[in-house]
Amino acid sequence: MTVPNFSAALSTAERAAIGRHARVRASRSCHGWFEAGPDRFDPVEVMERQSASWAPELVPVRHGRMLQSPLCFYRGAAAVMAADLGPTPNTGLGVQLCGDAHPLNFRLFVSPERHLVLDIDDFDETFPGPFEWDVKRLTAGLVIAGRENGLSLSQQNRVVRSCVRAYRERIRDFARMRTLDVWYAQDDVDRLRRLLASATDKDAGRQAARAVTSARTRTHLQAFEKLTRTTVEGRRITPDPPLITPLRDPVSASSGDEEEKMLRLVVEGYARTLPPERRHLLRRYHLVDIARKVVGVAGAGTRCWMLLLLGGNDDDPLLLQAKEAQESVLAAQLGGDRYDNQGRRVVNGQRLIQATSDIFLGWTHAVGLDGKGRDFHVRQLHEWKGVARPETMGPDLLNLFGRLCGASLARAHARSGDPVAIAAYLGGSDRFDRAIAEFGQSYADRNERDFEALRAAARSGRITAAEL
Repeated sequence: MTVPNFSAALSTAERAAIGRHARVRASRSCHGWFEAGPDRFDPVEVMERQSASWAPELVPVRHGRMLQSPLCFYRGAAAVMAADLGPTPNTGLGVQLCGDAHPLNFRLFVSPERHLVLDIDDFDETFPGPFEWDVKRLTAGLVIAGRENGLSLSQQNRVVRSCVRAYRERIRDFARMRTLDVWYAQDDVDRLRRLLASATDKDAGRQAARAVTSARTRTHLQAFEKLTRTTVEGRRITPDPPLITPLRDPVSASSGDEEEKMLRLVVEGYARTLPPERRHLLRRYHLVDIARKVVGVAGAGTRCWMLLLLGGNDDDPLLLQAKEAQESVLAAQLGGDRYDNQGRRVVNGQRLIQATSDIFLGWTHAVGLDGKGRDFHVRQLHEWKGVARPETMGPDLLNLFGRLCGASLARAHARSGDPVAIAAYLGGSDRFDRAIAEFGQSYADRNERDFEALRAAARSGRITAAEL
């Protein structure tokens, strides 16, 4: 996977010059107010095209989830935002983009070393592109969350500017570090606690610290107990239709046998993409149950499977998730390389961005019951320790959360891009911060209008939305 704008042969001064020269291509202030032209595309049509290849029975679920609120709509509208950003000036300072860096994709979870870390979660849309696209996706989401929680305009802008300042200052820190120190950096619980202890608002810091402390008490076995149950056949996945539907369940029994064969082939093909020592570890487990799983908002229409494997006994579980991977919504806007397997794109991007990726991360290709070939990426079904709800946070806690997300995003970008060039572009002033705050407000306005367009499409019968 190629990421532009970095050459080991260049000196630090030359790399900084590239960053400063990028201001000619796209000034820092040009990232401000967003206003779509009169010939802007139809956002509902963009979503209809995107969902054309998805499981048709799941698309209404996705629409229903997006219609819960403007923030829920935003979570599912990455393709719409990509189409909006495509014609705008960009810096050309490339990183491996998350592609969907909205605030709810920053989560606490356990690393392979069993450390609690804050990192980006969803990589379905990961693709090389200009660093500011992720920054805009994150900050517009913070504005939308702030609006849903009744924050004032000045409070929303404070949150965004704090987020961008944290990004800018941490990128500058990375620009001064050795290459391996950048690569090994992570936002583990010790760093989080230091940041929370230094928070200006002590009450917000204490609230966040309590959430971190509480998260450490949750284990993967608790998640296993929640998602599975004991049956006469042994441990099996607990049905929760329509969100979790085991293949043996009557809802899907008509095609269960053939579908199960296909999914066993998925597991076999996926195993070949793991390093030898991980394949050895995977062989210590055997597959005992499979269920269809409806995930998230953006991915609710894609095919996703939960796979239960057991080791020596019923208390030795491994839960995997096999999720369909399609072309990134950024590809049409950014061009560049195409990939022979979209699951591999997701996995390679995740390994570039995340400080500590899942040891069972892999990909495969399989032919479905309809005869169509599909790509999948596979990982452990994470035992999430903490999922933030920014739309419920007060101004001080949201401000603190925004700072943590901005700093975490900077770490992800420093791994794949050139922190020296990005830091030189951003500079020491708050000009970029202020521009992004303007962008966040204007794009939140745009998002509300698109949300209303989807509601109108549902009322008119143009789209079908499930009642949730």
